[in-house]
Amino acid sequence: MRTRGELVEFLGDDPAANAPDYAPAWLILVVDDDPDVHRSSELALRGTRILERPLDFLHAYTAAEALGLLADHPHVAVILLDVVMETDDAGLGLVRTVRQELGMAEVRIILRTGQPGYAPEIETICNYDINDYKTKNELTRVKLLTAVIAAVRSFDQLCRLEASRRGLKKIVSACNDLISVQGLHAFCEGVLVQLAALVGIQPSGLVCARHDGDDVRLGAEVVAAAGRCVIYQDLLFDDIDDLVVAGSLRRAFDTGARQLGPRHMSLSFRGRQGQAFAVYLESETALRPVDDQLLDVFCSNIAICCENVELLAELREHAFTDRLLRLPNRVTFIERIEAMHHRQALAGKAVALIDIDEFAEANDMFGHAYGDRLLQAIAARLVDALGDRCVVARVAGDVFGVLGDETLVRPQVLMPLFEAPFAPAGTEHRVSASMGLVRLTGYGGTGADLLKDASIAIKRGKAGGQGQAMYFTEAIAQESRQRTRLLADLRHAFQARELYMAFQPQIDLATHRIVGVEALMRWPTADTMISPEIFIPVAEQSGLIVDLGEWALHQALRLLESLRNEGWPLLRVAVNVSLVQFRHPGFLAAVDRALREHEAPAQALELEITESVAMMGSSAIERSLHELKSRQIAVAIDDFGTGYSSLSYLDRLPVDRLKIDKAFIRPLASPQPDTRLVEMVIALSHKLGLQVVAEGVETEAQAALLRQFGCDEAQGYLWGKPMTADELRRVLAADQARNGPNPTEVPP
Repeated sequence: MRTRGELVEFLGDDPAANAPDYAPAWLILVVDDDPDVHRSSELALRGTRILERPLDFLHAYTAAEALGLLADHPHVAVILLDVVMETDDAGLGLVRTVRQELGMAEVRIILRTGQPGYAPEIETICNYDINDYKTKNELTRVKLLTAVIAAVRSFDQLCRLEASRRGLKKIVSACNDLISVQGLHAFCEGVLVQLAALVGIQPSGLVCARHDGDDVRLGAEVVAAAGRCVIYQDLLFDDIDDLVVAGSLRRAFDTGARQLGPRHMSLSFRGRQGQAFAVYLESETALRPVDDQLLDVFCSNIAICCENVELLAELREHAFTDRLLRLPNRVTFIERIEAMHHRQALAGKAVALIDIDEFAEANDMFGHAYGDRLLQAIAARLVDALGDRCVVARVAGDVFGVLGDETLVRPQVLMPLFEAPFAPAGTEHRVSASMGLVRLTGYGGTGADLLKDASIAIKRGKAGGQGQAMYFTEAIAQESRQRTRLLADLRHAFQARELYMAFQPQIDLATHRIVGVEALMRWPTADTMISPEIFIPVAEQSGLIVDLGEWALHQALRLLESLRNEGWPLLRVAVNVSLVQFRHPGFLAAVDRALREHEAPAQALELEITESVAMMGSSAIERSLHELKSRQIAVAIDDFGTGYSSLSYLDRLPVDRLKIDKAFIRPLASPQPDTRLVEMVIALSHKLGLQVVAEGVETEAQAALLRQFGCDEAQGYLWGKPMTADELRRVLAADQARNGPNPTEVPP
């Protein structure tokens, strides 16, 4: 087997010797068992340049020799192939091996034969992917040259198409890789790697970034670097001391056009956030030509990738970071817990949820901007105290999460952080916090389970008042499961219409008449009567109270409608309204709907709210109270004395009655009662224009004292326990028989 260079003395200098190293010669493989054919073929093609590139020759005398050469030289452009060599079909067998086994689809095959009788049929030429066929006696120098030139041009076009296909494939792959990176630095590093792969060299270069409109010498910064240029990483543009690098980048920035040199190139593209980028890539050897369209496509796709990376970065920030407080959010907090769980690093750690007490009230009273600044002040204090040693996150609107060592995540450390007032708007604001804590040693639940258990501990602690800290225990878990079962049972009972309304008479102390009733919800079971003090808080926490409250309102007005139609012009029916109901956006519409459905006069309805609702002082609460007042619906403050015990808020709110809690009435039955508080409340209420109703009156002595103090109305066991509608009818009949017919008009 003889290869190229064999005839160098005869041919003279190799024409490819002085060709640029990025324009190698076209390889022509001559396969023939006749040495004269080799010499004549090379002589005929000597000195020929096709597409500005010379020809170089490989020589094989058998099919086996040809396969060996093709294995070492996979970029052969043309094969001049004899049909008959060591066997009659050796040439055809070689074609089959080249196409099917070696997978060389681009190489052009010109079949030659000196024996016309061995010429292959047209079907054979098609099946074997032969590109041309000539008999040797007709293959003059001109015809051979013409055939080779056509074959080389065809080979070049096929190679360019394949290179474009591979290049586009690399660009698609690069885009898929780049869009998944996190952060601008990682993205720019990826651009260097992908561009180097497209050009076919090792990555060596840098990526510079600047904001549009900035002078490149002032604003550009090296974001990523590789190879020799790694020394420029994170430097400003002016600190690049290589004039070739700096000049190429500057021209790319200024013109937006590619800068191509023998051993380097620079490209530019733009990001979405007003940033411009320039990529400098260099090679130790001359860069091979790269299709301009591929580079255009690369730059266009990289620019899109840059936009997507920036967008994904924003989405990640939205997904994993609380933008207001710049803290990890609930998702990230749970992931941190899960990561520690997988590393088996939970021993000795604890989690605390910190719920800011009455934050919603502060938000309503002072506005959302104030609430945001308050949260920022709280977050800053937590981070300052714990940030280096604990994970501090915002896991809900006014709930913070802390993950860290048990020695830090404990009430003795966390509670004192809320002793000093905050000053979100320049004025001091004292804040209390309720905390639920979970020790993680031996904890087997997920991160979501952990937050749920901490939330349960918060609720359990709040049952004893605000500003409490409670560790989650198995006893609390059991209580929570019981509450869950209770809620499920309550939902079922409500849907099955097992609940009913009871009614307790309210008495005018001066006339001894029944002037109204209070509607009270009852839940009977097979075994017992479940107290409202047990199931109402469960309904409030679950939101079921909204449906229960609307049902109770309809039941009360239905009774009122029925009694009025029966000739019992009951003057007033009182219905309790929880804070959850009062805050519900459809509350007023529900009240209006119930009044219309039962054709009840608005002045015959009284809604009882607790002190906590009245004390909120928010504009929304005040607007709702004024809306009720405009409808002539009366409002009463229920259980007065059990909460803030202050009359100051009553001066500005449109309320009609104040109900003194039974805890203040009970002492009036003692032999030497202390009456000062009751007398004071009644007197001050009257000065504010409010009527007073005493709850829990059980004896005539209590009633007599209340009359003496000028109390307007009362209710209690003295006149009747809460009763069914039929029992109420009998009580009303007795009252009418005793005191005569009731008034027929409802007083204003």
